Amino acid sequence: MTTVVLADDEALLRKAMAALLPMEGDITVLTEAADGEAAVQETLRHRPDVLVIDLEMPGVDGLGAVSRIRETAPRQVILMLTRHARPGVLRKALKLGVQGFVSKSAEPAHIASVVATLHGGKRWIDPDVSALAVVDDCPLTDREVDVLRATSEGYSVADIARQLHLAEGTVRNYLSTTMQKTQTRTRHDAARYARNRDWL
Repeated sequence: MTTVVLADDEALLRKAMAALLPMEGDITVLTEAADGEAAVQETLRHRPDVLVIDLEMPGVDGLGAVSRIRETAPRQVILMLTRHARPGVLRKALKLGVQGFVSKSAEPAHIASVVATLHGGKRWIDPDVSALAVVDDCPLTDREVDVLRATSEGYSVADIARQLHLAEGTVRNYLSTTMQKTQTRTRHDAARYARNRDWL
């Protein structure tokens, strides 16, 4: 029996997976989480065999949740669901030790199979996810991506500095560099440009 925590802000999809995964494999869904903050709390409370988490969620996103979980539970097995396999995001997730990537459009039977694969100590990246992620034309560094992602979520320079544990001057330098690389005039334009190209 493989225990799972399900984290996805789309209630309909989450409820469907919670109902279908046990029917497709030897899986017990311990609990569900509707956002990244809850995903962190429920994962650390229940310590499932596999955390199945959506990449894009409001507030703390999938990557932010995984980063916080890793601080306390570095060996937690994680399967990330994604609609957009952006190269920078995939790279960052792999650096955080995410063991599996599956498209959100995958059949429940496939997701259950991947959960079993990860629980068995192996890794899995769906071919369509890896194919999209191979084409990496992003000129931004990982840190520049972090700063632009926070900018796109409406945070001020001071907020971004606090979030990323950087000096405000360092954040401004990153933003200046991203504006040069994207040939835009404001940090918000740079963030919009990067998001439109799936770099964030």
